Amino acid sequence: MFTPFLLTSGADTAANTGGSLTMIVMIVVMLAVMYFFMIRPQKKQERETNAMRNSLKVGDEITTIGGVIGAIVSIHEESQTLVIETTQNRTKIRIHKWAVRQVDVHAEDAQK
Repeated sequence: MFTPFLLTSGADTAANTGGSLTMIVMIVVMLAVMYFFMIRPQKKQERETNAMRNSLKVGDEITTIGGVIGAIVSIHEESQTLVIETTQNRTKIRIHKWAVRQVDVHAEDAQK
């Protein structure tokens, strides 16, 4: 039956408070799980990618996010760009550092 808010007993109020507390705890647990399974690994990958891009050297063979493969000819730190040489015809392309997907062969490995 309908009972007005003012006529509810203390036991009902305590039960509602416990249910609300359980709901808050569940939300906090869900946020923590989401952080550890989604956000944290993404940040780790981002740090590794930035470290790779900051350690580029002249002579490294790279692949860009667009699929262009070439060797680094020069690095311009102030503008965050690279010049790569792509073909046997020595075609040179200027790209941004953030466009590097991976280093295929490091310069010191290519000299061996």
